[in-house]
Amino acid sequence: MDRLSIPGQALGIAPLDRGFRMVGRAFTARTIPVATVSGTVGDYIDDVPEGNVVVLDNGGRLDGTVWGDILTIMAHRRGLAGTVIHGVCRDAPRSLEVGYPIFSRGVCMRSGRGRVQSDGYQVPVSLGDVRVEPGDMLVGDADGVIVVPQSRLDDVLAAARDIAEAEDRIRAEIEAGSRLDEARKRHRYFSLQKRG
Repeated sequence: MDRLSIPGQALGIAPLDRGFRMVGRAFTARTIPVATVSGTVGDYIDDVPEGNVVVLDNGGRLDGTVWGDILTIMAHRRGLAGTVIHGVCRDAPRSLEVGYPIFSRGVCMRSGRGRVQSDGYQVPVSLGDVRVEPGDMLVGDADGVIVVPQSRLDDVLAAARDIAEAEDRIRAEIEAGSRLDEARKRHRYFSLQKRG
């Protein structure tokens, strides 16, 4: 993504469990602080297509959640790929128990009920500095989450394939005793990383 100058790394968002992995299209939801009318923020879950990733923009709040065990149970039962929250979640043990991937800024015991309200579903949202559109591809693993704009998916896959193949060859060579600098040079490693 760096090579293609795509700002897709959702910094500060990590998995509840380092073993969690997920890949799927974004189904987005945004919340805002309660104004005058407090309402539910989770009823959208029934409309998320199987295999999608729920992307919740709670403005990075650390003082109240928009995801807990009831949503985890429903998402897991419906076959969703995972949930990414620009904010925090609660009831983490349920996610770990059922193996449902959640990526967030952390955990908090306090519900968002009465503190936030829905501001839209399937709208552009943010994960920190990264914009997420409905349908964008999200990939999450032990290192965090990246967002691939759907319009750039083919470009990103091609670049990732080139880099992965070169890194596999470099690893094989250094495991066989080669010098790292020589292996990188042979496989044009730094030119693969160069922004184009």
